[in-house]
Amino acid sequence: MINSKSKYSTFIKSEAKRLGFISCGISKAGFLEDEAPRIENWLSKNQHGTMHYMENNFDKRLNPKLLVDDAKSVISLLFNYYPSEFQPLGSFKISKYAYGNDYHLVIKDKLKELLSSLQNDIGDVNGRVFVDSAPVLEKAWAAKSGLGWIGKNSNLITQKVGSFYFIAELIIDLDLDYDSPTSDHCGSCTACIDSCPTEAIIAPYQVDGSKCISYFTIELKENIPIEMKGKFDDWAFGCDVCQDVCPWNKFSKPHNEPLFNTKPEILSFSKKDWIEITEDVFKNSFKDSAIKRTKIEGLKRNFEFLK
Repeated sequence: MINSKSKYSTFIKSEAKRLGFISCGISKAGFLEDEAPRIENWLSKNQHGTMHYMENNFDKRLNPKLLVDDAKSVISLLFNYYPSEFQPLGSFKISKYAYGNDYHLVIKDKLKELLSSLQNDIGDVNGRVFVDSAPVLEKAWAAKSGLGWIGKNSNLITQKVGSFYFIAELIIDLDLDYDSPTSDHCGSCTACIDSCPTEAIIAPYQVDGSKCISYFTIELKENIPIEMKGKFDDWAFGCDVCQDVCPWNKFSKPHNEPLFNTKPEILSFSKKDWIEITEDVFKNSFKDSAIKRTKIEGLKRNFEFLK
């Protein structure tokens, strides 16, 4: 006879697949003991740069029970964003995750529907949904639940589909069947380390966030340091280099989510079009996009730096 934990776990994974998630893994909620010294070391070396929010809620990042009362399980989910249509060569480069609509909104709606399905099918289940917007170590939880391993570029990597996907979580107060971590398959490969334009991957599995192009073009609100001039290879919003060169990403397949389809402007804009973009065009074209995070002033700063 199937016990309730197995039944609920199977139901959750079935619903996740129905909602378009490519993978779903489940971990027992508890303190992430191995992550604590790693984060402390990262922060103490100031490798988070001006991302001061990373210093906040340290305990909550490590313990989901501080985010959800009586948390029992962390459900980790992956959602593919690999595009079928790409930017023209010679344009300023935009990270692929920002080609379509803002993932926070799209995936959060799907997570809310998943939680609602659980409550309708199981009953009194309390929990919260998380999409890169709260102090949750999503890569650590995804690895813990066997969805992949954390590679030398610090991204979660899977053998089946590489790393071009969003990670999201549902933390709930329900005991479930728990998955086991998988093994590391980076081997002796150093493609990501060798290819990083700013040498932000300072050692295998160690990324200095304050040297990353994504940090400079999105997170940093001040002027980009002059010593970085000429190193960005036309990346204006984010950077995909360490993923593009990863051998496991040869298995990436285009997503099936219409809301993530590449925006027409990203497909057609030349460098001249980007430089001349007006406030109205920016607001109308990217109102539902992650690109709006930089505001037009930030984007223009990036273009000016790349000229």
